[in-house]
Amino acid sequence: MKKLTSGVVITSLLLAAPAAQASHEFEDFAKVTDVRPQYEKVNLPRKACFTETIPERKRRHGGLVGPLVGGIAGGVLGAQVGKGSGRVAASAAGAAIGAIVGDRMSDRRGEKYSDDYYEREVRRCRMVDHWETRVVSYQVAYEYRGHSQTTILPYDPGSRLLLRVAIEPIEQTTYSDGDWDQ
Repeated sequence: MKKLTSGVVITSLLLAAPAAQASHEFEDFAKVTDVRPQYEKVNLPRKACFTETIPERKRRHGGLVGPLVGGIAGGVLGAQVGKGSGRVAASAAGAAIGAIVGDRMSDRRGEKYSDDYYEREVRRCRMVDHWETRVVSYQVAYEYRGHSQTTILPYDPGSRLLLRVAIEPIEQTTYSDGDWDQ
């Protein structure tokens, strides 16, 4: 098995050798004559925040008129409904319910807020467009052995550009009159 494997390797190398010799590639430098950056506009939205001061009405704390009147009225009604020892419990329940109803009624009439104002800071944010101009590539003009070429590269090559040069024979064309001028 070892002889078969080494034979396959040797045969592969012998067959690849003429192909390697037929490819005449080498590296050389060309003179860069012009470099022009190629730009692109890109939108990168950002979050922009600011603080705003807004006026707000002060809230009344402990407005007692509504709950007090409601509690008294509820207690009186509860005392009239209850009889005997249940009269105290009915008065207490009526006073509690009356106080709650009185508080709700005073909220509906706007007694919850005073006429005084204060300033409150509110932070607001929103997305805004942010456009940037970026270099995406370079258009490079160069000269190699008297021939001018242009290419697009992802980088600025500087004053010299490394090239891979390939030499291949061209099929000759014979002219009808038999002349072949170089």
